[in-house]
Amino acid sequence: MLEGADRPGGGTRTEELTLPGFAHDVCSTIHPLGVASPFFKGTPLQDFGLAWVHPDAPAAHPLPDGTAIVLERSLDDMVASLGRDGAAWRRLVGPFVAPDRWDALTQSILGPLARPPRHPFTLAGFGLRALWPATTLAQAMFRDERARAVFAGLAGHAILDLRWPLTASFGVTFAASAHAAGWPAARGGSQRIADAMVAYLRSLGGEVVCGHRVYTLADLPEAQVALFDVTPKQLVAIAGDRLAHGYRRRLERFRYGAGAFKVDYALDGPVPWKAADCARAASVHVGGTLAEIAAAEADVAHGRHPERPFVLCAQPSLFDATRAPAGRHTFWTYCHVPRGSTVDMTAAIEAQLERFAPGFRDRVLARYVMTPADIEAHDPNYIGGDIAGGSHGGLQVVARPALSLHPYSAPIEGLPAYLCSSSTPPGAGVHGMCGWWAARAALKRLGH
Repeated sequence: MLEGADRPGGGTRTEELTLPGFAHDVCSTIHPLGVASPFFKGTPLQDFGLAWVHPDAPAAHPLPDGTAIVLERSLDDMVASLGRDGAAWRRLVGPFVAPDRWDALTQSILGPLARPPRHPFTLAGFGLRALWPATTLAQAMFRDERARAVFAGLAGHAILDLRWPLTASFGVTFAASAHAAGWPAARGGSQRIADAMVAYLRSLGGEVVCGHRVYTLADLPEAQVALFDVTPKQLVAIAGDRLAHGYRRRLERFRYGAGAFKVDYALDGPVPWKAADCARAASVHVGGTLAEIAAAEADVAHGRHPERPFVLCAQPSLFDATRAPAGRHTFWTYCHVPRGSTVDMTAAIEAQLERFAPGFRDRVLARYVMTPADIEAHDPNYIGGDIAGGSHGGLQVVARPALSLHPYSAPIEGLPAYLCSSSTPPGAGVHGMCGWWAARAALKRLGH
């Protein structure tokens, strides 16, 4: 394995970004598919140092009235907390929560959809919910603002205008994963995921070479097959004219998505949420009502910077004492911005936090800001701060990097090659399935 950086990790790196003793995840922290994907289920990473930490509740969503909705691990508890919308919540996500149903769903959606479904009825049930815009589904399913808001926060992970078709799929998937498997974090930081994978690879006889960035095909050693964990832009630059002409043209039409603006904090205590229940969750969605979140994401989708951004937060040190000195805490936040944005969103993020956690700024010991350019500098796959490896809007939610029966195959003259990044199905997330499917295709090519 050739790694361009000085150590493996990419989107799962952990570093002391602010002060000594504060372990911050540079990119991802909470992993809704970390224990739920077929790849992680079938890989003995726990034998190589990876331990998952589950908070009391997967997520929390504070509301403008000072209360919060908690996304409970138990479906029954979630139904009870939603009052008259509880039955609707059960109808929406209940069919996918039982272990056999969840396994059937992940086997269907965590891979290329252009294949005969192994579980057609489960996939059809999911599709009837997934096809809708998140705003439309939330308004049709729920009568109260509380349930609508928590669903909007889940769908906001799409990094899309929530009025667009298929955005409901993200809300349903994230809700079902919370009840079926939980949203864990890696004890000690997300770097432990990469470290465990490297240790496992080495135990199988593999080798990892760091500091070896591939700029052209000449930078590759001789091999029977090559897998590229890059986005279409990098693959075009690396392979150049040796890419099949039609495939290259399709890659050049690949659409990248919105960017991210991230701020990490070292705090002298826990976040002072108005709603104390927010302390039960490692992940907190700060954005207010469905209308507010939808407006913020629509601004971003149309090239504007929202005055009140939708802020995704993680407070892992509440559940993992290894992340900060005793009595101190790490706090992780980011919001969506137009790709390549140069606008400093720190004040807007902190204004949102003060709105739901008055006195937050008084807890700040240090902060570390990452603009979209900084995020791309950390990982070249994050073009313009796009942490999803390309937009999930329109057909690209399934046709990644292009519409094809063989989405991982990269036709390069003289080299059997495969694309295995989040620019392929099933897209962004710490689930390992892009590489899993690409590896299966490569092994089949090699006759294994």
